[in-house]
Amino acid sequence: MSKTDLVNFVAEETGLTKADAGRALDAVMNGITEGLKNDGKVTLVGFGVFASKERAARDGINPLTKEPLHIPAKNVVSFKAGSKLKDAVN
Repeated sequence: MSKTDLVNFVAEETGLTKADAGRALDAVMNGITEGLKNDGKVTLVGFGVFASKERAARDGINPLTKEPLHIPAKNVVSFKAGSKLKDAVN
């Protein structure tokens, strides 16, 4: 499902216009992004948990040249599905 499909779905389910549904979806995504930046974690009960985790620096190998290289530390986003989402998919 693309973002456009999701906006259309939200518009149909809520009776909002597509423009309003698009703004609502953008607001939710911005809220999740800000929550991860500020708190490092966003919990949506029953749906899942978005969390920001630090990935440690490590050494790797360039697959094309086979030369060793250093991969710096960085923050990554993880998602753990909640029970209601797991049950809905299974």
